[in-house]
Amino acid sequence: MKRQMLYKYSLLALASIALIATGCEKTFEEINTNKQGVTPEMSNRDGLAFGGHIQTMMTKVIPVGTTANGTDVINEYQVAYHLSADILSGYFSENNNWDGGNNPTTLFLKQGWLTQPFTSSYTNVFAPWLSIKKQPAVEEHPEGFALAQVLKISSWHKTTDLYGSIPYTKAGTGLYVTPYDSQEVVYKTMLGELDEAIAILYDYAMQGNRLFPDYDVVYEGNTLNWVKYANSLMLRLAMRTRYADPELAKTYAEKAVAHPAGVMSIVEDEAKVGNRLGIQFINNIPTLAGQYSETRMSVPMLAYLAGYNDPRIAKYFKPSIHPEAIEVNGAGYMAYPTGAVSAQAKEPGNGDDPNLWNSSLPNIENATPTYWMRASEVYFLRAEGALMGWQMNGSAEQLYRQGVATSFEENGIPVSMVDTYINDINQPIAVDMSKVPEVRHIFEMESNSTTAFTGSTEEKLEKIITQKWLALYPNGMEAWSEWRRTGYPYIARPLVFRGAPTIDVDLKVRRLPYPPKSARSQAEQEVYDEAVKLLNGPDNGATRLWWDQKNFN
Repeated sequence: MKRQMLYKYSLLALASIALIATGCEKTFEEINTNKQGVTPEMSNRDGLAFGGHIQTMMTKVIPVGTTANGTDVINEYQVAYHLSADILSGYFSENNNWDGGNNPTTLFLKQGWLTQPFTSSYTNVFAPWLSIKKQPAVEEHPEGFALAQVLKISSWHKTTDLYGSIPYTKAGTGLYVTPYDSQEVVYKTMLGELDEAIAILYDYAMQGNRLFPDYDVVYEGNTLNWVKYANSLMLRLAMRTRYADPELAKTYAEKAVAHPAGVMSIVEDEAKVGNRLGIQFINNIPTLAGQYSETRMSVPMLAYLAGYNDPRIAKYFKPSIHPEAIEVNGAGYMAYPTGAVSAQAKEPGNGDDPNLWNSSLPNIENATPTYWMRASEVYFLRAEGALMGWQMNGSAEQLYRQGVATSFEENGIPVSMVDTYINDINQPIAVDMSKVPEVRHIFEMESNSTTAFTGSTEEKLEKIITQKWLALYPNGMEAWSEWRRTGYPYIARPLVFRGAPTIDVDLKVRRLPYPPKSARSQAEQEVYDEAVKLLNGPDNGATRLWWDQKNFN
């Protein structure tokens, strides 16, 4: 991304959030109305009071647009998620040197980049959700608002996982300044709302009804698939709370799996936005890697995929012509070290030139769907629950193996290769870049975990989460949350570290600070002070979230 473009986009986002921060319903509606969406008159003329708002919410869960949007949505995604979670999860590194390295690649949190994640994950979803909530038709069609609740939670759980305390229980009630809730309250409320929404949607599905088939760009109106997704989302959120509230986690995890509709179990269940209803949505990452020439393979991805001789490597990344590329399954792959602030290479080298421009690019195309959740993730969630002795309809080992097999299937790899892969004793490799002029470093992996499901309970947990991390790619937001929660897999330290004194180089970033604001009214300051108090720590990147309670010592 060009510096000027990023700067311009950040200023627009900052201007918007400054106006939105009051929490006033009228302000939210005026600023966040989708100019390309449908008016109430159009909606009612089509016989649906809020179908257009539902579709808008679907395109905001993870920002995704079409060619008509140009690079606007791509820039939004880059600042909101790619330059935070996608890097901090260990998936990608960046062939750019913003502010001389004072950016998240070195664990330095740029203030100008802290607003967009909140805007994208929270504010942009608020307006269409509130419009649906206020529709008179909700009384006659509760299933519409039930789906809106599922979509809201799909997006807002990312907001709380980014920042911690957020406005939730009082959102949309008309208060001039909306108070924040602790993350504990937010999670418990989300799980309760999911429970209610699932009951309504399941009843609607059992009557043979389809839901918004002309607007649904995820399941094209298949209500039962929405129930499976909502159950799977409940399972994801329940597992997130395991170290903070084990009983809460167990209760909702078992409830999700035991539901008559069940959770995702086959590839066709996956929630994604791609080519639906004649609309071709564009994946954001190819532009970041190609047109912007920035996104590259990370060291941890190379260490695990190469170490395990993982056949998914060719599905995830493109081969590299770099002379120091590591051979895997007959092709060479090269990582770009996170935090290599002096190594940016903005012109391609030839096959004999050790130029980091030639690091492996993500093997993602414009037409690749943007995935919210896949069946493989759900199997790994169940495997972790079974490891704890919960009722997950299978043993931990069975579910672990099924998770790997499903991930292979999702990526077009023969399931016949699973047994060989899982029974292997390979380990993550050290990535030797000592001969690369811009690096001169060997990245040791502080893990000897194999794919074989053996060892202690904690060792088996590491295998489950590591395979989940591999299967989640490129969903960096979810991968980063799971890394913070469990400590797995091992993510290499940045080559250059700029996060001191706040950030610990080993614990890394635990949350994003709240978006900066040059001035606050007295009421806004009181709300902010209370939000920080609910964090139980300072408003910085080192404060751990409510669910981030595992002891890593």
